[in-house]
Amino acid sequence: MSDRQNRASFLANLRYNVPPKCRRRPAFRTPILPNAGVRSVTVSTDSEVGKFLNSIELLLVGQKLSEIGRVRDATVSGGLAKATIELGFPCESAHELIRAQISDALRAETGVATAEIELKTRIIRHAVQRNLAPIAGVKNVIAVASGKGGVGKSTVSANIALALSAEGGSVGILDADIYGPSQPHMMGIVGQQPESEDGKTMLPLRAHGLQVMSIGALVDPDQPMVWRGPMVTSALSQLTHQTQWQELDYLIVDMPPGTGDIQLTLAQQVPVSGTVIVTTPQNIATLDARKGLAMFRKVSIPVLGVVENMSTHVCSKCGHEEAIFGQGGAVTMSRDFDVRLLGQLPLDARIREQTDSGMPTVIAEPDSALARAYLETAWRIGAAQAAERADHSSKFGAIVVEGAS
Repeated sequence: MSDRQNRASFLANLRYNVPPKCRRRPAFRTPILPNAGVRSVTVSTDSEVGKFLNSIELLLVGQKLSEIGRVRDATVSGGLAKATIELGFPCESAHELIRAQISDALRAETGVATAEIELKTRIIRHAVQRNLAPIAGVKNVIAVASGKGGVGKSTVSANIALALSAEGGSVGILDADIYGPSQPHMMGIVGQQPESEDGKTMLPLRAHGLQVMSIGALVDPDQPMVWRGPMVTSALSQLTHQTQWQELDYLIVDMPPGTGDIQLTLAQQVPVSGTVIVTTPQNIATLDARKGLAMFRKVSIPVLGVVENMSTHVCSKCGHEEAIFGQGGAVTMSRDFDVRLLGQLPLDARIREQTDSGMPTVIAEPDSALARAYLETAWRIGAAQAAERADHSSKFGAIVVEGAS
């Protein structure tokens, strides 16, 4: 296929926020701004150009620009259009792709010869459960959960955290599985222990650019955690609030399976801005995942979407893909609950080998198709979080009412 055909196919896939009958435009038409060719015109985000830019659906994540970003300014002068756009999630490696899509769309819409798009990233804090204060040093807490064990949730958590970090985000990971912590092993930091500068709080461990905390870093790896519920919930609270997280855009919480004490503690004591449900395709897994999703909705925590892990098996010999666990489970679940399908990740022996060695796939093979699957899923998770309601409380200082003397 020629470059011209590729470009035509690319533009044909763009979907704008206009009625279907309006999509076909005449070959010759007047630009949006009639005087754009006469003098310099500066337009705000309320202008026709701003509205058009906001209506573009980014192919990268399948969401409109207005939902996941902000047009800071847009100008048209002669045959040149310029725009500065802030994206609400990290995707540095995809900036060129996004810039090309928006530039092509803007040239087609305005009739200008050249379009220059400047992309910036601005990750903000999003709203959490009522009456909970944000964690110091953390903008957004994203819980990665499932209703069932054995679906690869910890592997997904590790690789998603690493992908968000690789794309420009400041990311930490909290291992909330008190009974079976696995992040120290996956991150290659077994035996390392956190330091305390004041005897009251802990500094997070560091691994592959992430800030990491886990009960596994505080006890002997072979020591079983024979604790009752209150002790477990107290441990989670301490790990969350007594760690000195340092300017994180995202804290990824690797949750244990089920809908018990840990999940309820998270909902009641930890300010969570969104959750991701991990499942595998078969019905047995989705039955439990559906319960987990419903539980988070019941406690008013936004569900960002569903990730289908082990979607297809990739043969290590010939590369053949086969849906050995069935197919359609996560698709049906996302449709039934009206949530996004954030990604479908493969089952591959290399993923297991890499996490066992302390070098998860996104670090071990960053240019591989496996890492690309995690990267695309991380983009969609970041975009889904960016589309959630912002936390405006941090913009206002505390109001102090002083009594009359």
